[in-house]
Amino acid sequence: MSENYIVSARKYRPQTFDTVVGQEHITTTLKNAIRHNHLAHAYLFCGPRGVGKTTCARILAKTINCEKPTADMEACGECSTCQSFKNNTSFNVFELDAASNNSVDDIRALTDQVRFAPQAGKYKIYIIDEVHMLSASAFNAFLKTLEEPPPYAIFILATTEKHKILPTILSRCQIFDFKRITTHDIVNHLHSIATKEGVVAQEAALHIIAQKSEGCMRDALSMLDRIVSFTNGMLTYQSTMEHLNLLDADYYFKITDHILSQDVSSTLLQLDSALERGFEGDVIIEGMAEHMRNLLLCKDARMARLLDVPNDHKPIYNEKANQTPPSFIISALNVLNDSELNYKNATNKRLHVEMCLIKLCYLLQVTAAGSADVKKNFDSVASAPPAPKPMAAPAPAPQPQAYTPLPPPPPAPVATPQQAPAKVAEQPVTYERPIPTETVSYKPQVPDFAANKKRISKNLMNDLDAEINEKIRESEGIETKELTQEVVDELWEAYKKQIQSENKSVLYAQLTFMSAQAAPPEQIIIVSPTDFTDSYARDNRNIFIDYFRKGTGIQMLRVTTEVREDKSIAAQQQVKMPTKQEIFEAMVEKNPNLGKLYTGLNLAVEF
Repeated sequence: MSENYIVSARKYRPQTFDTVVGQEHITTTLKNAIRHNHLAHAYLFCGPRGVGKTTCARILAKTINCEKPTADMEACGECSTCQSFKNNTSFNVFELDAASNNSVDDIRALTDQVRFAPQAGKYKIYIIDEVHMLSASAFNAFLKTLEEPPPYAIFILATTEKHKILPTILSRCQIFDFKRITTHDIVNHLHSIATKEGVVAQEAALHIIAQKSEGCMRDALSMLDRIVSFTNGMLTYQSTMEHLNLLDADYYFKITDHILSQDVSSTLLQLDSALERGFEGDVIIEGMAEHMRNLLLCKDARMARLLDVPNDHKPIYNEKANQTPPSFIISALNVLNDSELNYKNATNKRLHVEMCLIKLCYLLQVTAAGSADVKKNFDSVASAPPAPKPMAAPAPAPQPQAYTPLPPPPPAPVATPQQAPAKVAEQPVTYERPIPTETVSYKPQVPDFAANKKRISKNLMNDLDAEINEKIRESEGIETKELTQEVVDELWEAYKKQIQSENKSVLYAQLTFMSAQAAPPEQIIIVSPTDFTDSYARDNRNIFIDYFRKGTGIQMLRVTTEVREDKSIAAQQQVKMPTKQEIFEAMVEKNPNLGKLYTGLNLAVEF
């Protein structure tokens, strides 16, 4: 039995135009061309992998040679031509893999075959797959035949990279662009195949497979075969997520609850549980960004159609979106996007992800305090519904001992309510996964927006680091200067004078060859002419950082070193050495008696 097993991608490969999934604009055009006998001599099928390019080429080759096509211009499948095509014994259809036959000799052999008329049928069809792999000389050898082939020859070229094909080839073909297959179409096709194979599959599980395939039907069928073998014919949402090594939506709902309640400890523990299961940090950041995007889409009914999640999850997303301020979601997306971009450059990747989640925990204070500034900053980005009214919530979890938030400035006077709001009874919200035998329940913790209504800074910024730096400067009374080249030059000259006054002659000598250049907004570059001088700059980089931070008031100032030729320094190094004559004249100018002695004694000085 096992030796007769055929994978689903081959077993359920479409045999007619009607069975091709998600490419109706292609199949309809081809059937009309066959019906009206408007066949071109060369076609180019291009698009992503696994969307049906080679399949449509084979169906077209079989249909145009069919002896008894149906009224809908489909191959009958019963005539001798269709049977020979089905058994791979047709002499009228030639398939060539350009990846392994990409030389000029291969194309010459193909053009030699084109000269012979078909033994049976109307046309000889040449299907060249991955045509972009042909060499430039092979393309040139193919030009004349492709432009004026015999009336019985039709070329069908298929490629995933149209931009690599010569424009002279493109101009000789009818181009058909295949699109990615939608998630809805893949789910329906997988459901029909599962029904035929007697496999019990939940819709949510098929939806996850379709999402993971990214529009490639071949990948979706391969994943379906693997998971069917893994689950012994019972596809559940949980088993699919486990086999594909994905974090389910329940994980992101829980971690979002911890973030909204500003519970750093629970947030980091939730992160640790995912890392122990083998997930990488960038997967978690990417999943959080996708989760926040889904919450943002639920804020507006017009964008609900963009929500690409299983139908069983949509009510939960709508409920959680109503509990989350839109300003917080947009700011969180900015933080997550920056963290994802900088993840590859991070040395300690776990700490990088932890810092991202800690920022999200305290981001709510900023967005709640500066709601007016948030509206001003983000009105140009998206028009979101107003934030929900403040709701009473359980007391937030205690903050970790290791982190003490900076004290905010005194809040503006606010009218004191006459009566404290009554405590709302905690109602457990049950999140039902699409698994019949398992239901996960949790209690969402809604933060008290009114209690967090504090002003942290004058201007709300997306980056929390800049917010904290401003508070540090205000608390220490440091005047912040704009980082310009004039400010840097002034500080640099003062620093060299300070080193000279401390009799550090070696360091001062090296500083004279260096220069400091401003790189706004928060970077200064110490330029050295040689590697030897640069070593002094690197050894004293921490001293430079402290000095320039105190001088500019920019607490997040960065100082880097660089070796390159500086014109001002090179000019100093290229000063002409004085001659002996010039030295003697300088000595006479300083001591006139030496000149009188030289003249009176009629001395001859060898220069």
